[in-house]
Amino acid sequence: MSRTALAAVLCALALTVSTSSSLSAQAVEPIRYTLRFPAPHTHYVEVEASIPTAGRPDVEVYMATWTPGSYLIREYERNVEAVTASNGTTALAVEKSRKNRWKITTGGARTITLRYKVYSREMTVRNNWIDAGFAMLNGAPTFVTLPDGGKRPHEVKVELPAAWKGVQTPLMPVAGAANTFRADDFDTLVDSPIIIGNPVVREFTVDGKKHALVLEGDPSLFDADRAAADVKKIVEAGRNVMGPLPYPHYYFLNMVTESGGGLEHKNSFLGMSGRFTTRTHRSYMGWLGLIAHEYFHNWNVKRLRPVELGPFDYENENYVKMLWVAEGFTDYYGDVLPRRAGIATREEFLDGISNQIEAVQTTPGRLVTPVNMSSYDTWIKQYRPDENTANTSINYYPKGAVIAFLLDAKIRKSSNEARTLDTGMQWAMQRYSGEKGYTPTQFYDVMSEAAGTDLKGWFAKAAESTDELDYTEALDYFGLRFRPTDPRGARAFVGSGTRNDSGRLVVTSVRRGTPAIEAGLNVDDEILAIDDVRVRADGLAARLDQYKPGDKISVLVARRDKLTKIDVTLGAEPGRAWRLEVSPTATAEQKTRLTAWIGQ
Repeated sequence: MSRTALAAVLCALALTVSTSSSLSAQAVEPIRYTLRFPAPHTHYVEVEASIPTAGRPDVEVYMATWTPGSYLIREYERNVEAVTASNGTTALAVEKSRKNRWKITTGGARTITLRYKVYSREMTVRNNWIDAGFAMLNGAPTFVTLPDGGKRPHEVKVELPAAWKGVQTPLMPVAGAANTFRADDFDTLVDSPIIIGNPVVREFTVDGKKHALVLEGDPSLFDADRAAADVKKIVEAGRNVMGPLPYPHYYFLNMVTESGGGLEHKNSFLGMSGRFTTRTHRSYMGWLGLIAHEYFHNWNVKRLRPVELGPFDYENENYVKMLWVAEGFTDYYGDVLPRRAGIATREEFLDGISNQIEAVQTTPGRLVTPVNMSSYDTWIKQYRPDENTANTSINYYPKGAVIAFLLDAKIRKSSNEARTLDTGMQWAMQRYSGEKGYTPTQFYDVMSEAAGTDLKGWFAKAAESTDELDYTEALDYFGLRFRPTDPRGARAFVGSGTRNDSGRLVVTSVRRGTPAIEAGLNVDDEILAIDDVRVRADGLAARLDQYKPGDKISVLVARRDKLTKIDVTLGAEPGRAWRLEVSPTATAEQKTRLTAWIGQ
């Protein structure tokens, strides 16, 4: 056979295999769920799942134990009860095979119906909440699936209680089927919150794509129109940083429930706020910063991701050393986007960066654990802090944000303003988004290319060591300085965290390098008096204001009910030394660079 003929045969064979695979993929029967709320005030959702078995004698289903973006095993299966199965007419045996798995004997049925109830009363962005007013459902704590069902379509039908009028979710609606939605795979199902009730919705369009601000809970005092207008500006600023909008639509799901937090999803964000959020400038700007952070995740994390974060293992830890980029760089852009949108002032932007620097420089653990290992250990530390965490670890959110700030300055300087961190993020998105993911070396390489110089050594110091970060280059480039402080005007400082425990002033943490640890204060000590005068639980700050740094005080504590006096030499309150401001000696060239970075 000639090479030409052989090539034609191979081409035809490839086309046949491709077509067959495509038809096979289209023929995969979905798992179909029906959600019912017969008594929502009891906080339960009843789930009915129609599961294809292909005639196997038994199947095993599982529930995820954690939610992507929140790196802690959550044990969602603890809220599942009343698990039963049938083939439509006959009950089938169900056996719990692992903490989050159930094995069903099918009797050869090609489809089985699994029913179970999920108790839902945890007001966090990772969990479920159901009450008489609304339901907030996340995928991981709600749906079971087949171990080999990751690429299988999943459909969800919602049966609404009479008092609830609609469903808001980034899942794609199924044409011709009311309140029915489809996910192409289990990843998409887990990544798509579902809000059911009577929400306030404000829609807007950017680049021809629908965006919706959804407010559920008690939004009566929340300025929906103002919020939607500003959120639109943030979307446009994000588009200007990262390029075309990569999603079919985007939902900002905001629960007005007097709670806090936010969690990113591929085509949506789920967050929580208070009813008075839009009433004060400070709380409103904080909310917009959260919106900007979670929205930027639609690029950084949900599409551009460390290689370890896909495909997900929903039953075990997914270890990764690059969360300081995934979360920390996103935190940096959480300040950048409101500024570029014209919402935050230059001073507010610099204050945000200052807060990140202060958080890093006042944490003793920065000298103990590199930020890449803080990322790796997130499963055992970040979401399980104790009284010693600040002494042994560094939070990868603020340190990653500070590294992003320093890297932005370095790229701008090295490229003579031809490129910025935006450039590096765009290039990384183009090369490593989707199914690929990046390794640390690949990320360092693309940033080095943007800078036009090898940055591997710089990253090794900033992210892989406990060396102090060097702010000199960035401050000099932009004409900034840390605001001078007069130690004579500093507040007296002990260095212990405290809480009001039913009227008792109890020590909760003692940081290294502080007067408290040098003097021997311990966690769980109850502070009773200073210099023989009683200190009430809400009066420590006011009492310390009567002293100045360098003063010696006698602190009476109860330690395991035994009274002990501890002599403490007060220090100066740290942190105020890390406030950024424009240097009074900044040159015209430095001011031009500053304006190019953060505007007038």
